[in-house]
Amino acid sequence: MKIRFVTALAIGSLCLSAGACATAGTAAVAAKPAEKGESRPLPAGLDGSATTAFPSTYSPLPSTPTAIVGATILTADGSQIDQGVLLIQDGKILAVGSAETEIPASFTRIDAKGRWITPGIIDAHSHLGVYPSPGVSARSDGNEGTDPNTANVWAEHSIWPQDPGFNRARAGGVTTLQILPGSANLFGGRSVTLRNVPSVTMQGMKFPGAPYGLKMACGENPKRVYGGKGRSPSTAMGNVAGYRKAWIEAADYSRKWEEYRSKKDKGEKADAPKRDLQLDTLAGVLRGEILVQNHCYRADEMAVMIDVAREFGYRITMFHHASEAYKVGPLLAKENICFATWADWAGFKMESLDGIEANAAIAFRAGACTVIHSDDEIITQRLNQEAAVAMAAGNRIGLNISPAEAIAWITANPAKAMGIGEQTGSLVPGKRADLVIWSGNPFSVYSVAQTVFIDGAVAFDRRDPKFQPKSDFELGQPGEGAFHP
Repeated sequence: MKIRFVTALAIGSLCLSAGACATAGTAAVAAKPAEKGESRPLPAGLDGSATTAFPSTYSPLPSTPTAIVGATILTADGSQIDQGVLLIQDGKILAVGSAETEIPASFTRIDAKGRWITPGIIDAHSHLGVYPSPGVSARSDGNEGTDPNTANVWAEHSIWPQDPGFNRARAGGVTTLQILPGSANLFGGRSVTLRNVPSVTMQGMKFPGAPYGLKMACGENPKRVYGGKGRSPSTAMGNVAGYRKAWIEAADYSRKWEEYRSKKDKGEKADAPKRDLQLDTLAGVLRGEILVQNHCYRADEMAVMIDVAREFGYRITMFHHASEAYKVGPLLAKENICFATWADWAGFKMESLDGIEANAAIAFRAGACTVIHSDDEIITQRLNQEAAVAMAAGNRIGLNISPAEAIAWITANPAKAMGIGEQTGSLVPGKRADLVIWSGNPFSVYSVAQTVFIDGAVAFDRRDPKFQPKSDFELGQPGEGAFHP
């Protein structure tokens, strides 16, 4: 039997336990019908100016002023504070400092002596919700593999909020995720950034104000998928021709809308171009509003993609997988392009053949913005360990990477690459209070996330069942969703 508790903590919220509420958000108010003879402008969605479709209804869980004392704090801006103090108020970080930091008498104190605190983990490459558990064909919604250019699709329209993987990732310290379409296409569609909170709607998880990403893919996948169907692209040169053709069309589309708006502003008669969802997204990239998240393994292909971006005046925000980033670390640093990779996945296909364990560390020491991602529903639960493996591989060859540096690979750097670095990713006063209290050093295989805060509220607690929410999908299924600390 499924039991739901209604709470007044937030309009439209759904509580699956006393401590974890799923934000559903409120429905949009329907437009009033036009009066007879009344003239109205076209809705934003029809006049080419829509930028806020499917708006976020995320509402933070209630929080209380809290002081966490005695822990080792990794701030993700390069600092490690031993026996530190961290203050949370109104969902934000109020202060981070030494044991001498003044604590207001009204704050709830948490003694974290012997434990470690980090920012909440951010997974910059996830398919949770679009490839949810259980992995059945009915919910395999991550790849619109019907055309090399599917820039018209948005990952958020495939997200199933009941995916149990979200809760399991939160138990691993993940507070924010970028959900991407798959890599079958040259242009796979838009990504979306989510707050990792229980919700019955996608909009209730959507990170307010986070920019969209455009998933692009170079390399083997597009040419295999479409070459296998006897159509272009079937070669690497076909891939590049496909990108260039699409950007030419997007530039022309942008010009038409600019000309239309210019005439409209001058009071001249003009007919609006027909809106095109595919070109909307590509034009958003050209305007700098949508960030390019580019699946690309090989060093030489990353260099080609940089040249394509330069030709059409956009920039690549991050290369994903990037098994050969170590070969072009200085180039990535020069171009200010982040790269996301695993610790040791390599050799599973030709374009990943030259991957090495020290990939992340070598490129990091060359100055590149380094990110450790999951691309996997299991790795996302242990991204701290994935980063530890990458750090250890670098240290074995003498790169001397410290925990204070490596923690940014799964916190501050992904936040930067997702366009949310001013809000989260590091323990800096004024930012969102997204953080994890670990049982010990987060780079130890023996450490686990004990308490996870999102916007200053406890979203998971390993020792308290009230803060171990279960997916609605798992409720009522004997033995499913059981948490084993």
